[in-house]
Amino acid sequence: MHQCTMKNKNKKESVIQLLKSNTDGWTILELAEKLKISRNTVPVILAELKGAELIRVREVGKAKLHYWKEK
Repeated sequence: MHQCTMKNKNKKESVIQLLKSNTDGWTILELAEKLKISRNTVPVILAELKGAELIRVREVGKAKLHYWKEK
């Protein structure tokens, strides 16, 4: 697997694990800070997960909270 793709896969897995660990939801900034990854990378991963219908998003004021969808 290409190294760039491997790094992105690891980041995606890290985001998934964090989303699964907290039922209160996470903002993009919280995810980026907690995982020490770029604030610009997180929305790309979240958009992919949302497209696959694996997460749900709830707007709270200006913030958006992201949750793992339980099956």
